Amino acid sequence: MDDSLPFADRTDAGARLGTLFAERDVEADLVLAIPRGGLPVGRAVADSLSVPLDVIVARKIGAPENAELAIGSVGADGSVWRNEDLIARLAVSDQYIEKAATREERAAREKRDRYRGEREPLDLTERVVLLVDDGIATGATTVACIRQARAAGAKRVLVAVPVAPPEAVSDLRAEADDVIAVARPANFGAVGQFYRSFEQVSDEEAITYLDS
Repeated sequence: MDDSLPFADRTDAGARLGTLFAERDVEADLVLAIPRGGLPVGRAVADSLSVPLDVIVARKIGAPENAELAIGSVGADGSVWRNEDLIARLAVSDQYIEKAATREERAAREKRDRYRGEREPLDLTERVVLLVDDGIATGATTVACIRQARAAGAKRVLVAVPVAPPEAVSDLRAEADDVIAVARPANFGAVGQFYRSFEQVSDEEAITYLDS
């Protein structure tokens, strides 16, 4: 395992990202965290950069016979990413994708609104935006978040995570302006294996990080 691993918890991982940003002179105007697990990380990152924190939400579009297999993703604003190779290989119909995308967009929008409550969304126009999560496995939902930030007018979109497999980092660089990871272990199985404490974060707990 990489010498930088494991992380104690998500807050520790966010602090380690903040240290990495300082070493690389990374600057951003705001942080957008992907709930739920991305919020503890995002809070630590936003505090280290002294910038505002908000949420950005996307949902994966699961395959017909395997809901855990992402054939695409959709953002709360309707931004859609399709894994065309996988869709063709599984012979998934456009009708299925459209129906699933509509359902998942609604769920993403409801989650975003629940997290924001009465807060106004941050203005992304001409801003350098940092998308943060607690880790990336495939990157499917991250792509929809990147496209969502661009559609909202972001000047540059950076993705920052504590841990991600090398292939996911490479794939996401086709969408983001840069992808920053504290660790990129080749022996990647799941995000949680790189944390000593990786308790599930409830919606109620996650929302408190926006109030900090």
